[in-house]
Amino acid sequence: MAVEIKICGLSDAATLDAALDAGADHVGFVSFPKSPRHVDVARAAELAARARGRAGVVLLTVDMGDDALDAAVADVAPDVLQLHGHETPERAAALKARHGLAVWKALPVSGPDDLAAVTLYAPVVDRVLFDARPPKGAALPGGNGVAFDWRLLDRLDPKLRFVLSGGLTPENVAQALAVVRAPAVDVSSGVESAPGVKDPERIRAFVAAVRGA
Repeated sequence: MAVEIKICGLSDAATLDAALDAGADHVGFVSFPKSPRHVDVARAAELAARARGRAGVVLLTVDMGDDALDAAVADVAPDVLQLHGHETPERAAALKARHGLAVWKALPVSGPDDLAAVTLYAPVVDRVLFDARPPKGAALPGGNGVAFDWRLLDRLDPKLRFVLSGGLTPENVAQALAVVRAPAVDVSSGVESAPGVKDPERIRAFVAAVRGA
């Protein structure tokens, strides 16, 4: 089965089209004002409409409250909610029930102890997304361009539906997939020319590297 590819943090039509034309399976829009990849709900809705039917639409949020999330889901109409904050398993399950959407939960990884959380989240979300734990003092929970030791995932349940993220680039994603038999990969900063500025050539190179791995 082909590895699914998600290009996250898209913020304009040109780079969204580059991701779609390259064959990305999922495109992600970030609703988190602290992020350089943040787009407001109206803009996310426009981009989601452009992508709908060509790729899965993922709305990334960080500890967003119910009222704001209700409004965002109503306008953007995503296929997936990606929770990238401190949402508990109970919160993740409640949001899945409330919105009737697939839910992905990002888990920060820096060492083997971090994988204990998998047993808590895997039963209640559709996918677990493994991202590198942010460096000390980092303002963002993800998108920091940092990789973790992929060998930490060696002992995952082979039936676990997960996404590999964190520091992936066109240059290292084939190596990552050689180490981890990930069913899906997620990239954001690794296909940028500057924080929040996606590079169409790097998007195409990343997709090609995954397809060729």
